[in-house]
Amino acid sequence: MLAIDDHRRLGRELDLFHLQEDAPGSVFWHPRGLVVLRALEEHVRRAVAADGYEEVRSPQVLARSVWEKSGHWEKFSAGMMRLDGDAALKPVSCPGHIALARRRSREALPLRLCEMGVVHRNERRSQLAGLFRLRQFMQDDGHVFCEEDQIDAEVARFWARARALYQGAGFDVIEASLSLRPEVRAGDDALWDRAELLLARALDAAGIAFDRVPGGGAFYGPKLELMLRDQGGRSWQCGTLQVDLVLPRRFGIRPPVILHRAMLGSFERFIALLLERHAGKLPPFLAPEAVRVLPVAPEQSAYAAEVAALLERGGARVRVDLRDHDLSRRVSDAHRAKVPIVVVVGPRDVASRRVSVREGRELRELDLAAAVDAIAARCRPALS
Repeated sequence: MLAIDDHRRLGRELDLFHLQEDAPGSVFWHPRGLVVLRALEEHVRRAVAADGYEEVRSPQVLARSVWEKSGHWEKFSAGMMRLDGDAALKPVSCPGHIALARRRSREALPLRLCEMGVVHRNERRSQLAGLFRLRQFMQDDGHVFCEEDQIDAEVARFWARARALYQGAGFDVIEASLSLRPEVRAGDDALWDRAELLLARALDAAGIAFDRVPGGGAFYGPKLELMLRDQGGRSWQCGTLQVDLVLPRRFGIRPPVILHRAMLGSFERFIALLLERHAGKLPPFLAPEAVRVLPVAPEQSAYAAEVAALLERGGARVRVDLRDHDLSRRVSDAHRAKVPIVVVVGPRDVASRRVSVREGRELRELDLAAAVDAIAARCRPALS
């Protein structure tokens, strides 16, 4: 029996997604759930564009020779899904982005590339945990190609944007750690000494308090890990930034540094955290149904449709409930469906061009124009 606030239970009750044995570690997204995923994707897309990233798309399958050159074939072998021994589904987008950056090596640095892409990792079945740990997931995988003296500014930029995104979604507690060289790694000790120094210096310059985790880095570089907690108190890695001095040399590209970064890491994991953090009642900008409009009686149906049209024009996802049930029943149904904003229109509202807006325990009576503006603002989160 799943706990009442377990994201798997909430996903089933809200008709968002399901998991089944035919595809362990992969998600079957229902229409309502895909709305949430796409809304989150667009939110992140706007954020990375505001920070100067250019969105790209790289292949899902790359030849074994590429993964051997990157070191993944040797150092990350157990985590890769291989195809007939000569290729593998990508667990990360690094080699693809390096190939794209090579074509633009004469451009001014830093060069920032980002991809909202699907990756595959061969997680052990015993480690799979709902949306928290999957074999197939979507990642905001980005890379910054830069000089050493540009690292501090890029780390500060990443931290500011990631923190704003987390806090805007309701996460105020963010734990940070600096994960240092693992036992199995590429590159010599001199490169690792330099990479660890550069990242620690950048974290200090950005004012980020962090714990040191020996042995937790990626095989090509130390990493900053940003952790969020689920309802059970467990910490999950979301954002990550890694300083890599190894792959630029392996691939012979001009910029001496690659910063591997992701603000969410896994979109699916972040959605699981959101569902548990808000007990299924997602913020309006992510909810599959942000607003439900309820006419008190059939005579207000035309006005309810007008209200809904104006809200949709303002960017809200809206449904009008015209069912032949009394108002209290329809309000209760909207709450059970975790709709964050309920708008009620009665006979006096039609005459005065007003509406009643309920969000949580707050109930406000507003004129229609003010209500549309207020709700549109709730459904359109700021980027900072």
